[in-house]
Amino acid sequence: MNISTQVAHIGVGWDSFTGGVTVPIYQTATFCHPGLGKSTGYDYSRSKNPTRQVLEDAIASLEGASRGFAYSSGMAAITSLLLLFKAGDHLVVTEDLYGGTYRLLEQCFSRFGLSFGYVDTTDLRAVEDAIQPETRALFVESLTNPLLKVADIAGLSTISRDHGLLTIVDNTFLTPCLLRPLELGADITVHSGTKYLAGHNDVLCGLLAVKDPALAEKVAFHQNAAGAVLGPQDSWLTIRGMKTLSIRLERQQINAGRIALWLSRHSKVCKVYYPGLPTHPGHEQAIRQGRGFGAIISFEVTEPSFVEPLLSRTRLISFAESLGGVETLITFPAVQTHSDIDPKTRERLGITSTLLRLSVGIEDADDLIADLERALA
Repeated sequence: MNISTQVAHIGVGWDSFTGGVTVPIYQTATFCHPGLGKSTGYDYSRSKNPTRQVLEDAIASLEGASRGFAYSSGMAAITSLLLLFKAGDHLVVTEDLYGGTYRLLEQCFSRFGLSFGYVDTTDLRAVEDAIQPETRALFVESLTNPLLKVADIAGLSTISRDHGLLTIVDNTFLTPCLLRPLELGADITVHSGTKYLAGHNDVLCGLLAVKDPALAEKVAFHQNAAGAVLGPQDSWLTIRGMKTLSIRLERQQINAGRIALWLSRHSKVCKVYYPGLPTHPGHEQAIRQGRGFGAIISFEVTEPSFVEPLLSRTRLISFAESLGGVETLITFPAVQTHSDIDPKTRERLGITSTLLRLSVGIEDADDLIADLERALA
């Protein structure tokens, strides 16, 4: 079944009692037992809630996983995932990853004895060289944030298997519509469901999809034990958003391709990062392993003095953090999403004082280009 049909039918037919087309919001903390030693399958909403279950089953199906898990945010999902590891363990991590993930690793989990090696995960040799005897996993972003490097998921997964490691892929930027990392050998996918999956900038959500059933049981234990689960109302909002994921992303990607090409020709723009451009180093890899390039564009203006006027002059494009919603947003990574990364490291990675990130929405592309043209004048 095509994924556009799958997302449109999330939850359809679940409520066989009433025949409701949409899944109900089970806004309850606890459930009555039919009798001593008996259960309906639901006991307490931290452990399992019907609305959340529909969402968790949906992400598992879309990613080709054995089980899915929903959390109160993307960072809560990664936090729960890191509970799989113990003091002394080491993870190899994408070097230009989301600043919030870097903060979680370095300022929280390093205190508990985990260590992290940061590497360019587009370089398979560098990844293999970074593996230590204590390494237990590889954590990679399918498209890095914000420089949009394209990881070879199959190649990385092969390296992980050869060394007995888990491969964890943050697939937020591409979603299962454009990339299915588990089919390429990964073990776990991570999503900030806040972004493209929910798609309307109105809900916080994190999702995991786990391929191996035995590993999924461990993740389920930690989800229940730590308890940072997604509530039923937000689960329902995410389900509703996911139903239009395919058509939203199709429009966003078309818009992004047009805007990236326009930016690449602008006199005040010196570099554009977008995998859909043939000049992007990861263009061919993106074609080989996926079904699209996403709708995030990063670009550098020629002078730092152009940044503030650009951010203040746009009218349709909002200067805001986050991404993936129907509204186009522009972000200044060095002072927003990646401010917790050491300035020298940011500069080395290319997260400079001239780099901007654009999350392209579903508006008319001509209107968005006109807005950028006015702001860059």
